[in-house]
Amino acid sequence: MATDSWINETLYREWGQRFLVKRELARVQSGFQDIVVFESHTHGRVMLLDGVVQITEGDEFVYQEMLAHVPLLAHGAARHVLIIGAGDGGVLRRVLMHPQVTRAVMVEIDGEVIRLSKEFLPGIAADAWDDPRAEVIVGDGIDYVRHADAGGFDVIIVDSTDPIGVGEVLFTDAFYADCARILTPGGLVVNQCGVPFMQPDELRETSARRRRAFPEVSAYVAAVPTYVGGFMTLGFAAKVPGLARVPVETIRRRAEAAGILGTTGYWTPEIHVAAFDLPPYIARHLAP
Repeated sequence: MATDSWINETLYREWGQRFLVKRELARVQSGFQDIVVFESHTHGRVMLLDGVVQITEGDEFVYQEMLAHVPLLAHGAARHVLIIGAGDGGVLRRVLMHPQVTRAVMVEIDGEVIRLSKEFLPGIAADAWDDPRAEVIVGDGIDYVRHADAGGFDVIIVDSTDPIGVGEVLFTDAFYADCARILTPGGLVVNQCGVPFMQPDELRETSARRRRAFPEVSAYVAAVPTYVGGFMTLGFAAKVPGLARVPVETIRRRAEAAGILGTTGYWTPEIHVAAFDLPPYIARHLAP
């Protein structure tokens, strides 16, 4: 449906962003949330969940690359990867770029997100849906993690909405304890922790919860234009120390071996390492 109307993001009551809608493509009320997909004049196609921007074709590469490549290259030998959420398939595609990955399980609670992404945002996942290493499950990520075998995954990537509504249960003590249980001894988990300039409690509280289950807790940043309010933080929790401080030469060597160098629009070995050096206004929320 062609339109010249504006759509306003509703994440913050006092401040936000809006898009001039070129064409509305879908508006669906799923069993979990309100989903809108539209074509913008500036960012390509955009998906909102419950009024909050989740992904745009224009800048999705920033978030997806940092959410996928950083943990896999920090680990260095991940073969089994679990993705919670990320129903657009972009994280799945980046994970499968790493040839050492033999199994990537993606658990998305809302099948409508997957369906609409396949129909209206096909370039985000490309051919990842058909990769034989991918196992896509429409189901509850909390339940999956609770019942998964111990030590079954090397890396867990949590791409959830903010801790409200359907995403709230992915920020609990029990969830992180289960993540630690199903990770291998050298495993790690990453998860989005919001924009700390606007959502400081999100990083502070999730860091405290992750610290109860993991000996090393850190965070790194990515500058995603449509996640308004400054740097987006990505939480990083590992079962062994040192994975948040892998030397740049090692990251470069691993990326070259994986064929990642030269394929990215945001991630580089230098950005990987520098992303863990947090501005003081962010770092203080990691304090125990």
